[in-house]
Amino acid sequence: MADPVKTPPAGGPSGGGEIRDTGLADALSERYLAYALSTIMSRSLPDVRDGLKPVHRRLLWAMHQLKLDPAAGFKKCARVVGDVIGKYHPHGDVAVYDALVRLAQDFAARYPLVEGQGNFGNIDGDNPAAMRYTEARLTAVAGAMLQAIDEDTVDFRATYDGEEQEPVVLPAAFPNLLANGASGIAVGMATSIPPHNAGELCAAALELVRNPAATTDDLLKHLPGPDFPTGGILVEPPDAIREAYETGRGGFRLRAKWEVEKGKSGAWTVVVTEIPYQVAKSRLIEQIAQLMEEKRLPLLGDVRDESTDVVRLVLEPKARTVDPGVLMETLFRATGLETRFSLNMNVLDADRTPRVMSLREVLRAWLDHRHVVLVRRTEHRLAAIARRLEILEGYLVVYLNLDEVIRIVREEEKPREALMATFSLTEVQANAILDMRLRSLRKLEEMEIRKEHRKLSTEQKSLQGLMKSEAKRWDAIAAEIEETRARFGDGPLGKRRTETGRLLPAVLVDEAAFVEREAITVILSEKGWIRAQRGHLPPETEYRFKEGDTLHFAVHAETTDRIVLFATNGKAYTLKADAIPRGRGDGQPVRLMVDLTNEDSIIALHVHREGGRFLVAAADGKGFLVKGEDLLAERRTGKQVLVVDPGKEAVLCTPAEGDMVAVVGENRRLLVFPLDQVPEMARGRGVQLQSYKDGGLSDARVFWRREGLSWWLGEKVRTEMDIQPWRGNRAGAGRLPPNGFPRSNRFA
Repeated sequence: MADPVKTPPAGGPSGGGEIRDTGLADALSERYLAYALSTIMSRSLPDVRDGLKPVHRRLLWAMHQLKLDPAAGFKKCARVVGDVIGKYHPHGDVAVYDALVRLAQDFAARYPLVEGQGNFGNIDGDNPAAMRYTEARLTAVAGAMLQAIDEDTVDFRATYDGEEQEPVVLPAAFPNLLANGASGIAVGMATSIPPHNAGELCAAALELVRNPAATTDDLLKHLPGPDFPTGGILVEPPDAIREAYETGRGGFRLRAKWEVEKGKSGAWTVVVTEIPYQVAKSRLIEQIAQLMEEKRLPLLGDVRDESTDVVRLVLEPKARTVDPGVLMETLFRATGLETRFSLNMNVLDADRTPRVMSLREVLRAWLDHRHVVLVRRTEHRLAAIARRLEILEGYLVVYLNLDEVIRIVREEEKPREALMATFSLTEVQANAILDMRLRSLRKLEEMEIRKEHRKLSTEQKSLQGLMKSEAKRWDAIAAEIEETRARFGDGPLGKRRTETGRLLPAVLVDEAAFVEREAITVILSEKGWIRAQRGHLPPETEYRFKEGDTLHFAVHAETTDRIVLFATNGKAYTLKADAIPRGRGDGQPVRLMVDLTNEDSIIALHVHREGGRFLVAAADGKGFLVKGEDLLAERRTGKQVLVVDPGKEAVLCTPAEGDMVAVVGENRRLLVFPLDQVPEMARGRGVQLQSYKDGGLSDARVFWRREGLSWWLGEKVRTEMDIQPWRGNRAGAGRLPPNGFPRSNRFA
C-alpha cells in the first residue's frame, strides 16, 4: 500500500484548515479523474446540440457582445481574443487565436463562422498574420447559431470569475456539428467528425421530422456522405458508409480530383484540381518530390505547382506510353493524394455525457434541442405579450377616463395608489400611466394602441395554440429547417463540393511500378549481414566484410524483385529488394529486418520467380516439395513452412528443377529416386527422404536424369551419367557415393 500523504491546511501554515492522511494512489486517482473530466467536458469534445467546444462558443458569444454582426464593421482580432481570455476563457491567447483563425478559414471550415479580413493562412499550410494585423466579424452562419439567444432560449452560467454570464449552449438554428465537423483528443477518448453539406443535413432532418422511425438507409437517401471544403472524390464503398453512420465509427477514403490535359504530339499531363481535406499543398509537393528523389515513383517525371487561388498541380509522366490511371494509382498509394478521414462521433449529449452516437441519434439530438429552443422562445414571447397587453389595457383606461386621470395626477399626493384604487389597475399599469408623455394622449395614439392590442391578442392566441399542440410545434420546426436550407443549402456556399457515388476504377498496379528497376547483387554474409550493391557483379568479385565474417550468398536481382530467405527454424521470410541497404558498407543485420532469433540462421536465399518449386528438408531427413508462392511471407514474422521437431533444424531449401532427387546423408550414403515420389505441400513435416541409423541429412539436389548428377570437385564440376547403382525408392538407405565425391558430403 502506498504511503499516506499529508494534505497541507487550506489556509496555509498558520491557517485553520484540516490535515487528512490520504493514500498516494487515492490522491492521484482523485486528481487525475478531475483533470480527465475537465478535459472531456470543457475542452476536447463538442456538444451535440450546437457542435461547438467551449472555446468556439465563447468566441462567438464574445463577438456577439462586441456587436460584430455580419452587417457591422470589422474589429481587430486582438480585441476579440482579449475579450475572450479576459472574460470567458482563461487560456493562452495563441490557442484562442488559432481557434478563431480556423473558424475563418474556408479550406478548414465547410461553413465559416467568422469572416476574416487580412492574412488568415492558406491551403499551403502557411501561418496567419499576427492577431494585431487581422480583423474579424461574424458570418450569417454564426448569426443563425446565435439566433434568438436573447429570448431566454438557452441557459446561462457564471464565467470563471463570476463577473459575467455565458451561454451553456447556443440556440443553433444551423446543424453545425455535422456541417462543420469536429476533432479533438481528450483523456481516454477522442472525436473525429467530417464536414457535411448543410442542405443535405436539413433534408435528412426533415425526413426525421416527418418520419420519426426513419432508419439510417432513409437518411442516406438525402445524405450520401461527407462534403469536405476542399472538394475531392469520396471513394468509400456504400456499405462501409452505411455501417459508419449506423455505428458512429468508421472512416471515409478521399481522393484528389484530377483530369488529363492533352499536349502536342501525343504528350499529356495530369492536372490535380482538388486535394484531400487537411492536406497542406506545399507539404504534399515536398512529399512527391522526396519520393521521386528516392526513386519510389518511377512513372512520374516531374511535378509543378501552378496554383493561384485555385489548386492546380501538374504531374508529368516519364513517358507518354504510361497509362494515366496507373500513374495516379501509384500516387494514390504512396502520397497524400489519397487520405482516410476517420469517423468517431463521440460527443457530449444533452445531459453532458460523452458517448458515441449514430447519424440518426445526432440529428435527433439537434431536433430535440430545436424543440426546446422553440418552447422556451414561445414561453418568453408569451410572457412579453402578456406584460405588454397588461400595459395597453391600462392605457385604454386612460382614454376612457382622461379627465379623472388628469385630476388624480394633479391633486392626489399618491397618484399611483389612487389610480390603482379608482380604476382597479395593477401596479405595472399604474406606473405605465404615470410614465406616459402628454403627446401620447392624442386620438391617433389611442387608435394605434387598440390596433397593437388586437395584433398582440391574435399572436397570443396563436402561440398558445402552438404550445398546446406538439404537431404544430414540429411543423414550426420543419418550417425553420426549410428556411435554413434555403439560406445555406443553395448558391456557391451550399453547393456540394465533394463528389460521391464514384466507384474505384479497376486499375491493376504491379508493386514494381513503385520502384525504379535497377540491377543489383544481394549479398548475405555468414554472420547474417545483408546488403545490395549496384549491378550484377561477376562470381569472382571479392567482397569486403567485418573481421571474421565471410560470404554466405551472393545472388543477382533487380530492385523490383522479392528476395526469399529460408531459415533453420523452417520459416520463410520475404524482403523487398529495394528495401535492402545499398552501398559498399557492411549493410544491416538481417535480424533487424525480420524476426529471426540468435539461435537460428539463414540456410537459403533466392530471388522469387513465378512458377518455381523447391525441395525443403530437415536434418532428420523429412521433407517435401513446396511452390515458390507458398514461401512468400508479407509479415515480418515470416511464414512457417517446414515444421521441425524439437532439437532438429531445417538444413536445405533447394530449387526443384528436374525429375530425379539425389540425397546424401551424414553417414556418406547416396540415394537417388524419382522426384514424383516426393509430395507437394504448402506446410508440414513432409515424408522421409532417406533413412538413417545414425546421423541425418547432409545435402540433396534435384536434377534431370538425362543431364546426369553433378557436383563440385575442387574448382571443377564432375558429372556422373550412370546413376543406376544408387537408384532406389524414397526412404531407402542408399549406398556409398562414387569415387571423387566431396568429403563434405555436399554437392556444392
